[in-house]
Amino acid sequence: MSAHCQVTGAEPSFGKSVSHSHVRTNRRWDPNIQHRRFFVPSLGRTVRLQVSAKGLKIIDRNGIESVIADLIARGEKF
Repeated sequence: MSAHCQVTGAEPSFGKSVSHSHVRTNRRWDPNIQHRRFFVPSLGRTVRLQVSAKGLKIIDRNGIESVIADLIARGEKF
């Protein structure tokens, strides 16, 4: 699986590492992806999500019910 947040949509970004001698090499910045299980009372079951640390803050702020409703509206699999 790729490093992709199901809540925020964060994906890896790409760029260059620049050494002391100014040699440029390719690199990538991955989002801080966590695999978490959440119990959703409206569904009556747990769902497993691949979320970033920022996505966890959004779930804490808005609640898992509204986040799951957004995922269902977007057609995400979970």
